[in-house]
Amino acid sequence: MLPVLFKIGPFTFYSFGAMVAIAFLVADRMARADWERRGLRLDVLGWAPAAALAAGLLGAKLYFTIQHPPGSLAEALSFQTMSSGLTWYGGLIGGALAVAYLIRRSREPFALVADGAAPALAASYGVGRIGCLLAGDGDYGPPSDLPWAMAFPNGTVPTNERVHPTPAYETLAMAGVVAVLFMLRDRVRPGRIFALYVILTGLERFLVEFVRLNPPVAGGLSEPQLWSLAMIAVGGFLWARPPRVPERAPRRVAHAPAAREHAAARPKR
Repeated sequence: MLPVLFKIGPFTFYSFGAMVAIAFLVADRMARADWERRGLRLDVLGWAPAAALAAGLLGAKLYFTIQHPPGSLAEALSFQTMSSGLTWYGGLIGGALAVAYLIRRSREPFALVADGAAPALAASYGVGRIGCLLAGDGDYGPPSDLPWAMAFPNGTVPTNERVHPTPAYETLAMAGVVAVLFMLRDRVRPGRIFALYVILTGLERFLVEFVRLNPPVAGGLSEPQLWSLAMIAVGGFLWARPPRVPERAPRRVAHAPAAREHAAARPKR
């Protein structure tokens, strides 16, 4: 793999960082398009992807630092550790808090905003995992003799053994999640697309952990698997819970495209 893309003077450009940037651009474009399709305000919500990225990276770093205390403050704040010492669940918590604040500021229905963001979140996670694969950062699984098993001799955490390329598994799984969410986004009641995203993401991570190197912590399950079970439970609760959506919101969302077409077709005076 290729952890370092290139260097320009004292600056080093990492493949993981590049994929994080691409994941952000993908999420930003997808979320904005869906919110616009639903007729939601973009003056406040338009900041949500950037806020999620900043707060997510901070949350991921804080979570990792709590799990693996650094030797010094300089080590904790160095660029190298900032680009590698990240934990996805910390990022999820940090990003969710930032976006929840902006949704409250926008006064738009949470269910509609979350539904619009769900496919974007799934897609960005899949793209981000490509960065893990390129970096060879140790997210791979145990040794394997399967035809698609890979070695990472030049990875950030190198191995000459052929192992399960679990980041690739997650990228493919999240592509399937995106397809399901898009297929159902106009067929279920508000809030359920986001609930389904939470359920499927938790299920995907729970299953892939069986071919990951994370040690068990309780009941034979790893810490990410325990988080995954919590996500599945929360997603199930959100799926069953009646959404709090004002009566005007579904009508505005349903007729937003037609209204724009009607406005464009009217003769100008």
